[in-house]
Amino acid sequence: MRTWTNTKTGEVVRGAFLAARSIEGAIKVSIERENGDVVVFPLAELAAADKAEAEKRIAEVKVINDRLAAAAEAQPVRPVQPPSKPDAPPQAGPFNAFAPFVSTRWDERWLYVESDGLPHVPGGKPGTYVFSHPMMVGIKAWQQQVPLPQAYIGENAWRIPLKPEFADKPVSAKDQLFRGAIALAANGVPIFNPIKNDGKTDTFLAGELDEFGGHCGRADDYHYHIAPLQLQKVLGKKVPVAYALDGFPIYGLFDPTAKVGEDKACPLGGTDKLDELNGHLGAPTKGPGPDNSSTVAVPGLYHYHATAAYPYLNGGMRGKVTVKDDQIDPQPRANPVREAGKPLRGASITGFKTLGDRSWALEYVLGGKKHTWNYRIEGEGKEAKYIFEFVEPDGTKKSETYTAGSRRDREPPPRGDNPPVDGQRPPRGRGRDGQPGDRPPPPPREGEQAPQPAAPAPKVEASGFTLTSPAVGVNGKLPAEYTCDGASISPPLAWAKPPAGTKSFAVTMHHIPGPPRPDDRPGEDKHVYLVLYNIPATTTSLDKAIKKASEGPESTWGWGVNTVNRRAEYAPPCSKGPGDKKYTLTVYALSKEPTIAPADKRGATMDELLAAIKDTTLGTATLDVTYARPSK
Repeated sequence: MRTWTNTKTGEVVRGAFLAARSIEGAIKVSIERENGDVVVFPLAELAAADKAEAEKRIAEVKVINDRLAAAAEAQPVRPVQPPSKPDAPPQAGPFNAFAPFVSTRWDERWLYVESDGLPHVPGGKPGTYVFSHPMMVGIKAWQQQVPLPQAYIGENAWRIPLKPEFADKPVSAKDQLFRGAIALAANGVPIFNPIKNDGKTDTFLAGELDEFGGHCGRADDYHYHIAPLQLQKVLGKKVPVAYALDGFPIYGLFDPTAKVGEDKACPLGGTDKLDELNGHLGAPTKGPGPDNSSTVAVPGLYHYHATAAYPYLNGGMRGKVTVKDDQIDPQPRANPVREAGKPLRGASITGFKTLGDRSWALEYVLGGKKHTWNYRIEGEGKEAKYIFEFVEPDGTKKSETYTAGSRRDREPPPRGDNPPVDGQRPPRGRGRDGQPGDRPPPPPREGEQAPQPAAPAPKVEASGFTLTSPAVGVNGKLPAEYTCDGASISPPLAWAKPPAGTKSFAVTMHHIPGPPRPDDRPGEDKHVYLVLYNIPATTTSLDKAIKKASEGPESTWGWGVNTVNRRAEYAPPCSKGPGDKKYTLTVYALSKEPTIAPADKRGATMDELLAAIKDTTLGTATLDVTYARPSK
């Protein structure tokens, strides 16, 4: 953390170097303030000492980039395995090289790729976990997520178009696709946009990726954000290391000056410089003419290449894709079993190893002291248990156990990790599994279950989008002042880093008093204490004790009714019974202000609000607080 000065504007900010990018020939430096905001300064306008510091950091990143590329090139190569079936499409070859942990099937339109999303060594015994590279090591910006196997199988398999077509208007990953995957590596690991869901942070430059360009999303789903060049030790350099979700392949590094046969020559004979999406055409070939009696030149196959600098792989989609809610649709979902973690500032991951079958250990250093997370999976399917043991530097241990059904299924995070994130879910309600009704997924195979039905409330977790309260400490306790045992006023709130494109906010506070009865409908049996909407996008906090009948800005917002007294106001928690009760505050980032026609003239209910914003929710952030009423 240091002070940075823009000599042209005189602006002075205190923050940390986050990233640097070349934009239209000029290098722009991103500085993250202490409050999480990001400021961008042209490198040329920085004070001399600040410019030197930025150039030093940029040089360090370049060394890392070059080392990754060199390490991948230095690996021994073995030939790719042939497709498992004689009639397999050529796109299946790279994926089949990682059998039995990656498998393929196909129809006329799609290649379906199944995997558990982890980088297995090919050829091993199914059910074992020997990885081709260590995961997580080197990450310096950690969200407390760990790699867990995912069920990218059956109806939830990845889909690669077998007959890609050029789009009339390509999709740039600089401007969108900040959620979900944009490509699939040959080892079955998804690849997300290198830019986080804030639309500006390069995950690689920000220190969020491990030594092989990956990290875990909010569903504990491992994925890459840069091209997995390390796969060339299995595939060789003439085979794609990945396929973009538009169906075009992604090859290794390319140098337009390289000669045929050299490592950085295009395997498809392309010599043109890469376009803005990191792609170009292969060398033209000859094909039959219209009358089949002559030959004509046929354009070469369009494909992408990896690069050592941004965009690292495909910089968007040259081929036709459907984009919904800022991600390519359809695509699989990740399956979280525990609540998403929060950033652990100052932590650096130093080790990751396999302890046994479905058992791993992650080590990190915080404040100069080593911490260890040991975790394992016991059981199968819905009976599976995820057992975590947290070992402190002094040797004390704490254990937590999660079950497979402890959280609803959701789409992969996205953008990012952060985001997928990377692990976020688009608004549901578009048909089965949130996919368009006119593009049904293939039916589940025998013995497999279809996805869970759509959830009624939008919950789109956005990487970096946070909700806090200055009144709530690290123990999560809600002070009595904000309950019926105190002043009965609303607590202060603050949020940061909403998703790009946010036009409005909504806020709710609710409590689930107990498990619903079997005959309850979804959404019933919850107590609602606050419903606010049409909050301007410029608002980043709520003062305590806000009221509709005030002279403040909140008087112009939409106020919904609580379930305590059915009034359009804050109702203080007053839950009966001993022990802590949990209350959930949620802020929704919306792409537009909701239009609500409440059934009750006093105001909209929480359910009416959620129904109105299910298709416009860009992201949500939650804050869980607890309160125990004093015993009498």
